[in-house]
Amino acid sequence: MVSPFVCRSRILLIGVSWVLTLVLGLSSLRMVESFASGNPGWSVLGRNNIRLPSLAAEKKKWNADAYETDRLAKDKESMDSMRSESEVEFAKLRTPWKWVIRKRIWDLLESKDIARPPRPVHHRIPNFDGALQAAERLATLPEFQAASCVKVNPDTPQKPVRKIVLTQGKTLLTPQPRLRTGFFSILSKESLPKGVRIADCIISKGVAQHGTPVGLDEEYTVDLVVVGSTGVCPQTGARVGKGEGFAELEWGILSLQGNIDAEQTLVVTTVHDEQVVDDIPAGQLTKHDVPVDIIVTPTRIIRVPNRAPKPSGVFWDLLSPQKLAQIKVLRQLKEEIEEETGQTLPSGPDELLPPTAKRNRSKKQPSSDATRKATE
Repeated sequence: MVSPFVCRSRILLIGVSWVLTLVLGLSSLRMVESFASGNPGWSVLGRNNIRLPSLAAEKKKWNADAYETDRLAKDKESMDSMRSESEVEFAKLRTPWKWVIRKRIWDLLESKDIARPPRPVHHRIPNFDGALQAAERLATLPEFQAASCVKVNPDTPQKPVRKIVLTQGKTLLTPQPRLRTGFFSILSKESLPKGVRIADCIISKGVAQHGTPVGLDEEYTVDLVVVGSTGVCPQTGARVGKGEGFAELEWGILSLQGNIDAEQTLVVTTVHDEQVVDDIPAGQLTKHDVPVDIIVTPTRIIRVPNRAPKPSGVFWDLLSPQKLAQIKVLRQLKEEIEEETGQTLPSGPDELLPPTAKRNRSKKQPSSDATRKATE
């Protein structure tokens, strides 16, 4: 039997324990509240329940100006690094000065939102706002109106030119892109199958489907040549393309085969006004570069007053093994000439071929009304 004294002692101990527990609990709560009040990133949720740093508090402490300054600094560091790498790569190419001009114009067209799809325009003949207006202005040239057969490059900004050529009943001569699958195709409105729209025949797939392939030994005469450009000089007609040299190769083959008169056949380019530049050094052009006679923009027609000389034929000593390996028709032509003459043609030095364009498929690019009309 437990004595009354022991019972009272146990009750007293239990009571003291409760009091101590209550006091300690209150003290802890006050400490948390005190800590939370002095630290706005913390808050109390009920009894002994502490929330992690709140988003609202973190936003208050976030310094937008410091973040933006840091972001811009890192962007600049990254861009400087990429620019340095690009300059090193361009220096390995045959004409690095052309790449300085190309990159400047590509960057300008993108930064001013003059560029039109496909974008980005880097490493392309750049499409531009006003390509349709430039094509319509080209169609007013007496030389265009008198031409029966017009050669037009296959790039996007000259799509409306190809449409006008066919619409006006002229013969369109257009190369297969990068001469990958062949040489040229010929189309005319009269030769199109019934029900085939002209708009379907001014893109690569339509040309391949509805055009008539042209071989190296076909007899025809080109009356006018339309080329695309990245930049062009209004004084000498010196131009830079996208860096792959196909306009020059096509000119060389056609002049060698007698389909073009290198002295008399006019060369026209359609570009945006921002692509007309005065810092292309004509004296540094290579001997195969083809200058233009007429520059057409959405706002004006420029007849080049002091055009640089035009080349004639294929300069085999400039053709690298890498470029020759790319183009079947060139290898075929070289074999024919060597077999006919019994002599081995010269070969150019090795070269680093320039990069090709990459289409941005991550999102649809906006296009102007003029660009949409040109594709209809």
